[in-house]
Amino acid sequence: MEPIWREHIESAPDVLRGKPRIKDTRIPVSLILGFLAEGSGSEAILRDYPDLKPEHITACLDYARELALVETAA
Repeated sequence: MEPIWREHIESAPDVLRGKPRIKDTRIPVSLILGFLAEGSGSEAILRDYPDLKPEHITACLDYARELALVETAA
């Protein structure tokens, strides 16, 4: 079964130099994770980026969680 975050996150070499981003936007996953790491709440992020939906933020967290698990397993 494919992880749910794959429904919301994509990477293409011709957009943002291949950085993972929210599908159909130029909003990188790293930006959202950075805001969360600095203590911004989901509501503030959604207010500042009206193209985002709550499931996008959840997808970013799931993506980071999976990436961390892969890194620790290596």
